[in-house]
This record gives sequence, C-alpha cells and structure tokens, in this order.
Amino acid sequence: MSIVIRNGIDRVDNIKKVVKGRRVGLVTNQSGIDKNFNYTIDIFNQNFDLKVLYSPEHGIRGNLQAGEKLDHYRDEKTNIMVYSLYGKYRKPSSEMLNEIDVLVFDVGDVGSRYYTYLYTMAYCMEACKENNKDFIVLDRVNILGGENVEGNILDTKYKSFVGLYPIPIRYGLTIGELACLINEEFEIGCNLEVIKITGWKRDMYHDDTDLYWFNPSPNIPSLENALLYTGTCLFEGTNISEGRGTTNPFEIVGAPWINGYELANRLEEKDIPGVKFRPIYFTPTFSKYKDEVCEGVQIHILDKTKVKSVEISLYLLNEIKKMDKGNFEYIKPFKRDMHYFIDYLSGSNDIRKSLGKDDLVDELIKKWKEESLQFKKTKEKYHIY
Repeated sequence: MSIVIRNGIDRVDNIKKVVKGRRVGLVTNQSGIDKNFNYTIDIFNQNFDLKVLYSPEHGIRGNLQAGEKLDHYRDEKTNIMVYSLYGKYRKPSSEMLNEIDVLVFDVGDVGSRYYTYLYTMAYCMEACKENNKDFIVLDRVNILGGENVEGNILDTKYKSFVGLYPIPIRYGLTIGELACLINEEFEIGCNLEVIKITGWKRDMYHDDTDLYWFNPSPNIPSLENALLYTGTCLFEGTNISEGRGTTNPFEIVGAPWINGYELANRLEEKDIPGVKFRPIYFTPTFSKYKDEVCEGVQIHILDKTKVKSVEISLYLLNEIKKMDKGNFEYIKPFKRDMHYFIDYLSGSNDIRKSLGKDDLVDELIKKWKEESLQFKKTKEKYHIY
C-alpha cells in the first residue's frame, strides 16, 4: 500500500473550520509549503482574511543567512505587513497583534533544540496568552522521525535563543507535539490547537514519506545534513568550520591546521555505527576560514537509523582536541556577563570540562544518554501520532 502523508497545510478544509471568518496572522517562511508546491502565504492570502505576516530567522521568503537580523517591512508579493521576530523583537508586541483574532504557525522544523524557529513559536504562544488570541499550529512531520532522542537536558542557566527550555538536543516530536509539551510543561497556557498530520508514523524519517524535500533553512539542503546537524551544530561554538560555505554544511568539519587523514583514521578505529569518515580538503566561500584551504573529515551516513549525531560529534571534538597543538579555541563570550557559545548550544559547560580526555567524554556520553531517556518518558504524554 502506498504511503500518503498530509501535513497540516494540506488539510485546508480542517483549517477553514477554525480560521474562516476571522482575522489571521501567519508565522511562516519558505518552509511553509504544501504538497503541490504552494506557499502557505499564498494559500492563506487566497482563502482567508490574512492581515499580518510574522517572520522567523532567515526571513519570510528564506533569503537570509543564519544570524542576519531583520527589520519590519512589507512583503513584495502580497503587500502585507511583515513583523520581524528575529531582530529588535523576538516576541510579538500587543500592537503587532491588534489586527488579528488568531495566529497561525507553519514553519518546517529540523527536529533539533538549536533551531530558533522553536522559540519564535514559544514566544508567539506567550504573546497569544497575554493578548487573548488563539494560536494554531499546522503540524508537519519531524524529518528525523519521532522515536529517537539524543543529548542532554538543557540546564536553564544556559538558556538562550538557541536553547530556551530543558529538552534534549534531538527531541523526537513534531512541531505540533512540541507546542503541546511547551504549553503544558512550561505553563504557557495559551489557547492552542494543532491541525494534525495524516498518514505519518513515528518511525518515519522524511525519506520514508511521499513528501518532497524543502530546505527548512539555507544550510540544511538534505536529510543527511539535518541528521548530522543535530550534533555538528556544536562546532559553531568553536573555531572549527562546520562546513558553512560549502555544498555540504554540517557533513564536513575541519580547519587549516587539522590533519584530515589522521583524524579520519582515529575516528574509523572507533567503528562508530551508521557512519564512515573520509579525509577531505575544502575551501569555504563564506563563514569561518573563507577562501582558506581546510583539512578535515566528511561524515558519510550508511544507515540513518543507527546514526547518533550528538555522540559522533562528541567523539569528533574529542579527537580534534587530543590532536591539537595550540590552535583549537572555543568562541569567546560575546559580552562579559555571557557564557561561551558552546555552552549555550550544548545547554551546559560539560563539553568544555570533558574534551581531550577519553574517560571524561565516555562519562559525558553516558550521562547525556540517561538524561535523554528520562525525557523520552515525558514526551510520550504528548504524542499525537
């Protein structure tokens, strides 16, 4: 029997039941798209009273790189006002919600805690609660499946816009399920409704469905990138390139001072399940080491179901630290009262305390496994599928 998946946006009749006749605000970007390649913006503009758009990171049309701030503007195609939620404001003000009755969220998630889209959603939920507006999530499949969880539970001492809540790095929930968890566990208490997916099962990764791939953000061009990003995003907290500026971001890591062959050999000796490591030379066209020749490794996925990207990345960081001759650095705190960026990404200072010592890294991996398993029990309460 063929698989037929319908995300929330593909169920327009169900959306009409809760939106028709109401003034609508929409949080979306280029990842908000249906099975027929129609953008959510256009679907809502044609079918509903769409008053305002709200932009997460990367812009409403997905044309901005990571970290680029955005001001309010009018969308060129629809002439609808776009309020930026990735700049001066991260949470909609009361004024930004004045023209609407209901706020709809349709953004393609990547299944990892670092993604700022999650916290844009959470802040919107808070704003809806405070301003008595309904909040609707058009659910989408978790491209990494809905079973596996990875990584530690974030210590709220290190909360930020790349990790706001005590959840693991890979949380194994759809965006709608996560909204339900956040609303309940962290006591937002907004009037939340989820337009459900049909046809999806928890063991399905994106390539097990009949859905086409659309980049959730500019540097996630494939399922492989997304799966490895869960771990290799941690390299953003170091002076090692995570492959930005190449055609394989988050699959490639390296620096001008790394011996790629030695690093690949060290990792291959560990016989890590689901992946192989290949020595590689690369020259980023932007980001770290722009126009410099780097050495490192490319991570090749052999079996997606066995890939534990967080563990892979901890082993990889550890071997680089052991090989280091004084070049490796953590990205320094941006301000005096801030933490190291890797602490924000990892939600703890465990990595900085452990790297370079095999026994400590093994203990860290064990500790993080235990934490993610604890969360697994919590998340099951919010399974819709």
